Amino acid sequence: MTFREAGRADVPVILSLLADDDVSRARGGAVSEAADAAHWAAFEAIDADPHNELIVALDGDQIVGTFQLTFTPSLSRGGATRMTIEAVRVRSDRRGGGLGREMMAWALDRGRARGARMAQLTSDNKRLAAHRFYAALGFESTHVGMKRPL
Repeated sequence: MTFREAGRADVPVILSLLADDDVSRARGGAVSEAADAAHWAAFEAIDADPHNELIVALDGDQIVGTFQLTFTPSLSRGGATRMTIEAVRVRSDRRGGGLGREMMAWALDRGRARGARMAQLTSDNKRLAAHRFYAALGFESTHVGMKRPL
């Protein structure tokens, strides 16, 4: 498995990976022209921001997974940088084969290389298998996350 930052040509495959699970399907939302424009604007913003990395996992030349890393400097915890891992997806036909574990190991190594002292993530309440997966990797449920539409 190899990992690299995503390019524009990878965005359609990444969007397919993000849509390919029960929680995402339940959120609905057909891809309209406005949503398509928003996706491209989001990619451009992520790509231009040195604190963000959109990563793809490749098996040969095929994208089989993706995740985003965001590095946030903080005054808390002695000025530590936190790495947030989000939008983690493994292609459905590759789930359960160790790719997710390999992706997370790479992400944690990347965080260390960039000087982060804490890795954090959120996971939808409905993703119980993902919660077990992250716990097995040493992540602890220490906070309650809350969201509100703006």
